Amino acid sequence: MDDLQARLGKAIKHFWKTRARQATSQGKTGQKDAGLRTAVTGGKHLDGFIMLCRDLLVEAGLPEASVYGRKGLELPGYFRAEKSWDLLAVVDGQLLAIIEFKAQVGPSFGNNFNNRTEEALGNASDLWAAYREGAFKPSQRPWLGYLFLLEESPKSLAPVRVKEPHFKVFEEFREASYAKRYEILLTKLLRERLYDGACLLLSTRQGGLRGECREPNEELSFGGFAAALLANAMAFARTRRRGRA
Repeated sequence: MDDLQARLGKAIKHFWKTRARQATSQGKTGQKDAGLRTAVTGGKHLDGFIMLCRDLLVEAGLPEASVYGRKGLELPGYFRAEKSWDLLAVVDGQLLAIIEFKAQVGPSFGNNFNNRTEEALGNASDLWAAYREGAFKPSQRPWLGYLFLLEESPKSLAPVRVKEPHFKVFEEFREASYAKRYEILLTKLLRERLYDGACLLLSTRQGGLRGECREPNEELSFGGFAAALLANAMAFARTRRRGRA
């Protein structure tokens, strides 16, 4: 854990370099996607974060073959047949951990924010309903995490006007930027116990290429996120060793 920030920096650098490389490649072929989908349709831009968390789980004592980051990522849902997650840990038939990784860059933040909010709420609700109905038996309650990287820019930091044609919004949303709205969202997801760990990272395009980021809320820091994930994995690994002794 001593080099955690350095490893996080490498994942951030990978994200921005991959986006830039994909945008350049698609621009040369003349097959440019609409809007900023150009830089993300090739995928892989969040692989640095996926591999970092995968390595942390293995270092915590989980068998490498039990941590899935590329395939075998589907889990049954309650409102749908299945969902493919970004990282799973399934050890000896026990579902231990699930992590979703998301990112958003400008220039448009409004519609994407609403989509990300609905997605995060829906995914968690579907997963916990499936768990309640025994979809993952004999697993105990798995650890569910959500990591979000947001481009830090004038538009993501600017106050956003709310619309109240009939009823007043909650006070915390008044004059809140999209960066602040994501902070509110992730904090509430944690406190409502929809997610067990949440992380919010802000990164500029220039600073991100150097591996730089900002963590606006200590409760949503990567250090706290990683510590909670590791504690869960290490406790399971100890129990598993005792059971085999």
